[in-house]
This record gives sequence, structure tokens and C-alpha cells, in this order.
Amino acid sequence: MFNLFDSRKSASESPLFLHDSATGEKRLFTPLKSKVVSMYSCGPTVYNHIHIGNLRAYLLPDILKRTLLYLGYEVKHTINFTDFGHLTDDADTGEDKIMKGMKREGYEITIDNMKKFALPYIESFKADNEQFGNIPATDYTRATDFVTEQVKLIETLSEKGYTYETTDGIYYEVAKFNNYGQLGNINLGALRASARMEENSEKRHPADFALWKKSDLGFKSKWGTGFPGWHIECTAMAFATLGKQIDIHTGGEDLMYTHHNGEIAQAESVTGKKFSQFWLHNAHVTAGEEKLAKSAGNGFTLQDLTDKGFSTFDYRYWLLQGHYRTRMDFSFKALEAARQALSRLRKLVYIELDDQPISEPDAAYIRDFSSALLDDLDTPKVIATLWHITKDKNLSSSAKLSTIKVIDSVLNIGLSLDAQEGKSKLGFVDLSSLPQNIKEVLAERETARNDGNWEKSDQLREDLVQLGYSIKDTPEGTVVTKV
Repeated sequence: MFNLFDSRKSASESPLFLHDSATGEKRLFTPLKSKVVSMYSCGPTVYNHIHIGNLRAYLLPDILKRTLLYLGYEVKHTINFTDFGHLTDDADTGEDKIMKGMKREGYEITIDNMKKFALPYIESFKADNEQFGNIPATDYTRATDFVTEQVKLIETLSEKGYTYETTDGIYYEVAKFNNYGQLGNINLGALRASARMEENSEKRHPADFALWKKSDLGFKSKWGTGFPGWHIECTAMAFATLGKQIDIHTGGEDLMYTHHNGEIAQAESVTGKKFSQFWLHNAHVTAGEEKLAKSAGNGFTLQDLTDKGFSTFDYRYWLLQGHYRTRMDFSFKALEAARQALSRLRKLVYIELDDQPISEPDAAYIRDFSSALLDDLDTPKVIATLWHITKDKNLSSSAKLSTIKVIDSVLNIGLSLDAQEGKSKLGFVDLSSLPQNIKEVLAERETARNDGNWEKSDQLREDLVQLGYSIKDTPEGTVVTKV
């Protein structure tokens, strides 16, 4: 039998180009190790359930991971969880989301309670990530489990002369790192000139960031009780799980300018080597002019979509219609259009092409698919190729089905399920499992159709709708769907 991944043999000989945020250019991807790729993705601060806008930041590494697997690589992937309370905005000031969440749920503020409070939201993230069709990370890491590693990194940076101490913490001095701001072309001089009055007058530059924040609550260190800064946790967890040099780092575009520049400065100050070979950033999902966020009232969860009758595949398909670096404007009207389009694709696969033998995929379409995919993960072109396949009358049914399944091995939009499961997901019902009274109505209708009694046939169709079933007559037979 044909192996769907055999097509990767020819694809693996083709170059993969990725847009590197550090250079602003598409570059040829070559891993540090010949067949093993290391990838780190910034995870959520676990103070609440994630919303659908957050999920785009994890669709990017999933499509990239599936592409790399398709090319024959092994992928080691880490996603972290920020699970202790500290100030996590760009200026080391502002709202502490963990503390706010704990107060919301009536927790006494202690380290043990922080871990307990975060756990349900960690599990919620993992469940949503899997439900969304993403391959789980090789390592899910909690910041609280790597405090010792974070402290050691801060000590090393201090020994190397990159830090200074203030009354409220230990800060990294960005002026001492010559390459600071390579993501987004940050100009430190211009940043200083345009900065508003600093809340912390002890900072030597507005871009200096906290490595350790002193607090009455927290962990013990040579600088007193407190918490590691936001940026240092990712460096520590990447080093611990992937090594001091990695192939790819991903995250939302909002993390590029401060958080990721901070990670680069810390890591490369410690090692003297390039930290990540590629930086990939996804654009936001908006609603009108507004970013999706719980505070804006548009931070819908996957469960919210399910409650409205949409599947997670519908949302995944909608996102993949746009390139990961292009902002997507969400609306339920757009999601409904995606649902209908995906339903047509799935009906083709599970109804019209059902029971077709798996054969060799079409070489020309596989080349088109691979060409789009290896050009910075151009999923809109991949989807366009998918639709060309469905409309190609010169392509055999078996080749059409096998080619679609190869493409779905990367997109994962529900076109590679077992035929029965695929029909079930679409709401189609196994005729043998129907209640006896429904079977009798179907049999009576079939007799009416055979007799040419179309009026009675139509009336029995309406009777079935009233009983909760819709039917469609196809060349392959009658298809029953639960209403």
C-alpha cells in the first residue's frame, strides 16, 4: 500500500525558505544538526483560558513542525508556561496577571498557591492545543520549575558585567550589548530621546530590563527574596531543554521588539554565540480595528465557537487561508464562509471519494503543494492547490484522494480521518444505527422514489426533517444527517 509520506522523499531535496524577523528576509533554512531541528515557542501566562487569537501563535509552529516532519526531520519543540507572579509588560511595570487572577478566584497569595492556581489553565492550554489539531510540544515547561537555572544565568550575566543593581531589582544594561534591538531595528539612541519620564529613575536606559525583581514574596537568591524577570525565564528553559543554540524561535509579533530582543541579549551575552538561527513571528488576529482580547470582549474561546456550532477545524481552515505574517480580521460571517468551504471539501473526501483505493498522489500537484509550503509556509497557496485538485476532471478519484491526504498531513484540517469518523464529524449517520421508525420511513420513501411518486417522496423527506434527520440523494446512495 502507498505510504502517504513517500512523497516527502522528493520534497526533502527541495530547499525550505523561512522569513527571518532578525534580517527581514527569506533565508534558506539549514539546521544546526543534520536531521534534528530545535524549536522554542513562547507560551502563555497562565492566569486564564486562552482565546482563539492566542491560538495563532501555536498554529505557526505546528505547521512548521509538520512541514519539517514531512521533509524527514526530527523536531524537538519546547513551549513554556509563565506560572508565577511578576510584572510582565515591556517596562517591568503594570498589571500582574497571575496576582490578579489569584485574587479573582480567592487564593491567598503564596508560592504554593501560585502553582496550584496555574495548573488548571496549563491543562486547559494543552487540551485546547490538542483539540485545535496541533502536535503537542516535546517539552512543556513551567517557569517555577526552572528558577535555579534562571538565577544561575543572572549570576553569570552579573559576573560578565552586563547588570547593575537598583533598590527594586537587578537589571540588564542593554547599552553593553552591541547587537541589542536587531529584531525590529530598535535604535537605542532614538528610544532614549523619545522615552517618557521613567517610573524607575534608577534605570540607566529606558530599554534596560529586570532580571530579578525584589519582593517580600518569592524565591530566595543572593539579591534577596523575589522573582526572576520575564525575559530570563525563556532563556533558561530554552537552554535547559534545547541547548544554548537553537534553530527556530517563534512567537506573536508583539513579542518581537522587547521580549525577544531581551532573550537574544541575555543568551548571547552568556555564550558569545548566536542564540536562534531563525526568528518567526505571526501577525495578530483582529476584529475590526481591535486586537482579539478578553478585555475587549472579543476573546472567544474554542468552546465559544463550539457552542455556536463551529468546529475547531473550521477555525483552523479560516486561519490557514491567510499567510501567518498577515493580520486576519475575524468575524463569524467569515468563519461561516470557512465552515461551508471546508464542509464541501470534507463531503468530497468522505462521500464522493469514499472507498477509493489509495494510490500514488499526483506528482504535479505535489510539486505545487511543496513549492508553496517550502516558500515560507504559504498556506493560502496550498489551499488554492487543494481546490484545483478537487475541480480537476482529468485526475482519477484515487489519485485525487491520495493527493488530498498528503496535503492534509501538513494542514490537518480533517481530510485524513477514517471514512466513518469523517462522516460522523460531518453529522452523517450510519444507516444501520438509525432507530427502527426512521429506517421504516426511509424504506417507504425509497419505494416511493422507485415508483416515481415524487410528491410522496418529498412529503416523507419533510417528515424526516421533523423527526430530526435530513437526507441527500447521491449517486452513491442516500446520505442521512442528524439535524
